[in-house]
Amino acid sequence: MHSKMLPLRVLVVALAVAAVAAAAAETEERATYIVHMAKSAMPAEYADHGEWYGASLRSVSAGGAAKMLYAYDTVLHGFSARLTVQEASDMAAMDGVLAVNLETRYELHTTRTPEFLGIAGGAQGLFPQSGTAGDVVVGVLDTGVWPESKSYDDTGLGEVPSWWKGECVAGTAFNSSACNRKLVGARYFNKGYEAAMGPMDTGRESRSPRDDDGHGTHTSSTAAGAAVSDASLFGFASGTARGMAPKARVAVYKVCWLGGCFSSDILAGMDSAVADGCGVLSLSLGGGGADYSRDSVAIGAFAAMEQNVLVSCSAGNAGPGSSTLSNVAPWITTVGAGTLDRDFPAYVVLGNGKNYTGVSLYAGKALPTTPLPIVYAANVSNSSAGNLCMPGTLTPEKVAGKIVVCDRGVSARVQKGFVVRDAGGAGMVLSNTAANGQELVADAHLLPAAGVGEREGVAIKSYVASTPNPTATIVVAGTQVDVRPSPVVAAFSSRGPNMVTPEILKPDVIAPGVNILAAWTGKAGPTGLAADTRRVGFNIISGTSMSCPHVSGLAALLRSAHPEWSPAAVRSALMTTAYAMYGGGSPLLDAATGAAATPFDYGAGHVDPARAVDPGLVYDLGTRDYVDFLCALKYSSTMIAAVARSKNYTCAEGKAYSVGNLNYPSFSVAYSTANGDGEDSGAATVTHTRTLTNVGGPGTYKVSTTVAVKGVTVAVEPTVLAFSSAGEKKSYTVSFTSKSQPSGTVGFGRLVWTDGKHDVASPIAFTWT
Repeated sequence: MHSKMLPLRVLVVALAVAAVAAAAAETEERATYIVHMAKSAMPAEYADHGEWYGASLRSVSAGGAAKMLYAYDTVLHGFSARLTVQEASDMAAMDGVLAVNLETRYELHTTRTPEFLGIAGGAQGLFPQSGTAGDVVVGVLDTGVWPESKSYDDTGLGEVPSWWKGECVAGTAFNSSACNRKLVGARYFNKGYEAAMGPMDTGRESRSPRDDDGHGTHTSSTAAGAAVSDASLFGFASGTARGMAPKARVAVYKVCWLGGCFSSDILAGMDSAVADGCGVLSLSLGGGGADYSRDSVAIGAFAAMEQNVLVSCSAGNAGPGSSTLSNVAPWITTVGAGTLDRDFPAYVVLGNGKNYTGVSLYAGKALPTTPLPIVYAANVSNSSAGNLCMPGTLTPEKVAGKIVVCDRGVSARVQKGFVVRDAGGAGMVLSNTAANGQELVADAHLLPAAGVGEREGVAIKSYVASTPNPTATIVVAGTQVDVRPSPVVAAFSSRGPNMVTPEILKPDVIAPGVNILAAWTGKAGPTGLAADTRRVGFNIISGTSMSCPHVSGLAALLRSAHPEWSPAAVRSALMTTAYAMYGGGSPLLDAATGAAATPFDYGAGHVDPARAVDPGLVYDLGTRDYVDFLCALKYSSTMIAAVARSKNYTCAEGKAYSVGNLNYPSFSVAYSTANGDGEDSGAATVTHTRTLTNVGGPGTYKVSTTVAVKGVTVAVEPTVLAFSSAGEKKSYTVSFTSKSQPSGTVGFGRLVWTDGKHDVASPIAFTWT
């Protein structure tokens, strides 16, 4: 009898141990991990990959405590799950697992544009209309969509293409009938967000594709919104608002929420967008510069590229500091921001008669014509940081009825106006500091206010400090067009050099990103602040978030005109036809300094779509080229497999790989520096190889180079390339020779192939480290 009881006791003890282990695993802190699997490694006993993924997860999780969030099958093979550190480690050691990466939290990079870019009116004839073989769907991964906006009117569009597989997913305050022939798909992805942040507050955000924020509606309508007449924000920027590709389709993938954009959700959105049939993906978000094998957006974008989908991403809003870029993978089109030729002037008129120009989108009751007392916030505050007009820092009895000068920084620009208003202030002058220089970003303030540049701010504060009874008034003057010079690189636009791969010049291009009018949500006011109860159909905001969808829409236009072009060919056309000088020959300026900008600021230059449709030659790239690039970076086979989703890609033993041989439309030459000033050091030569593909008629192209750095010579071989037919390819090499320069030295140049009709231009950047 006793011997028969023993197995039962053992079983009871085993179950108890398992229960304790499961309870411990349940209480241990969990995080979301992205698990990359080798699709070809699935054991034969599993019917499908989902079954294999589930079994793999259960094998490392006591009692099944680990929960799967998503299974991926298009932009990567694998899944995301909530794991403990130990479970993640055990998972990484399993056969068939390529990589296990901790989830990353990304942040958003937050109507005159077609005219400014030269694609309004008759120029639209350069590009096919919908219903042709060039029908393109732009997939926008953002905060969702406000489908009632007129920007999604489908009048004049043909039937949705039969190849389209997208859906309109119903949810809170969003019906499946919200989609049409313009808005052809809407999905939402919130599992990663809620796993990391807890259940969402459904009183503040919708568990559906519904856009509660406005950012997603703004970006998607910028890319491909229909033409809407009489659009404006409180009368500012009045006119017809239209997206870059007004005949393209839009599909939205809501992956960003109040708590941010989580990589498990972003990957799920990209997975669906590529499988649905999007030809262009637009992501106005970023999360720093991680290694490509750990960067979820880069991994998803690689798979999209393999399936002939162009991915356009914002460069980031961390400028004007150097090396502040996001989204720098060479298979991503990285977009910085510039200004338009439109402004919204406001004037600060001081009691001494001086008049300083700023900007404002204030549309309420004007200040009295009689000047009011003006004070500097630092002098009417109970805080050491009172100059910043943070909540609760102003002394009401010293502010009441006065105009307050606040310094820009830390808190939102429009929030400072709330603080002034709540303290009884009558108006605000928002002064830039050195971090923003002369860049002016207009805001829809709730009290009379004007933003001014650093120089004007210094002058106004000097007047306040030196005058016994200083006074001022603010006059908002409406909309001004044909502003010169324009474009100017936005101070907030993130800059190079590229810290992940210095040999790849980023950003690729800049596009309009300052004071952009586009559609808006009906759920939030134009400032986005909870206290703003105003509701508008269109809003004016700024950021590389706004420049990115401009390029996404332009890419859709080019894909319509040239369906046979690869994503790399489209990007090449945009880059080699971009301009880095104004019409008179002077270089583009930088808003942060007022001085000439450089390729670290604007890449190849400002996009010029009317020229991009006929670039003459392109620098093309495919999957194997990018794998060779990873080999040149000395990626292990496992790292390459994590990026490329396959163990089939390997680096050949004995082959010499070079980052400089990636067929990129720009050149970044990175030298190592000897000690000292370099005057007596031997010369070093760096050689890059490129191949041009003819996408125009027969032509003979001659090369020219200019270099604005002392001691550097550039030799191109051959110097003439003759093309007789479309699709023909010709290669050349460029040798960059320089004596050593002091560490930190930078320089720039330009290489141009021309046949008299087409100028195929590439920027050159030199760095010494």
